[in-house]
Amino acid sequence: MATMAELRTGVRKSFPELNEIKNAELRDKVVEAWAFALSQTEYTSVDEIRASGGPTTPPMKKGTQTDHIRGVTRVALAMADELEKICGPLGIDRDLLAACALCHDVGKPFEFSPRNQKRWQDDPAASGYPAIRHPVYGVHVALTVGLPEAVAHTAGAHSAEGERIQKSLENTIVRFADHAFWQILERAGALQE
Repeated sequence: MATMAELRTGVRKSFPELNEIKNAELRDKVVEAWAFALSQTEYTSVDEIRASGGPTTPPMKKGTQTDHIRGVTRVALAMADELEKICGPLGIDRDLLAACALCHDVGKPFEFSPRNQKRWQDDPAASGYPAIRHPVYGVHVALTVGLPEAVAHTAGAHSAEGERIQKSLENTIVRFADHAFWQILERAGALQE
């Protein structure tokens, strides 16, 4: 089992996009969120998590879950930057957007955990399958480590769980970047069948 210090070091190494967050406290809380999320499972790195949108959806042919999160973050930031070049200031908080994008899947270690998957599949009548999806668990993680409510909102509402709520500006961008990531990879034949 890795120590929290080791997990934090690994998170910093996995996500160079952390440097896009100018606010040091916010940046450190993003690191803490991922370290905490990993510490609650058998994972010691985001790279160890299945590179797919869900435990039962096709994984990427090459690349890792880290690549997915980095890709979504980079696409979200690029979308914001390019839109503001054309339309002028839109009120996007770039630090918050980067934190939201980096943490949108912070609940995946819990949902993808082989231990949890086995337990849930062995007796779905006990707690459902899955008992808790990554968006809901991501809210728990974000709030537990003291991330802003907007980051928790994005973790919880970037996927199907967010269909019935009004999304924040940053969540809207992250949600489009996330969905585009998977849809483009699917269309490009970059997902396993």
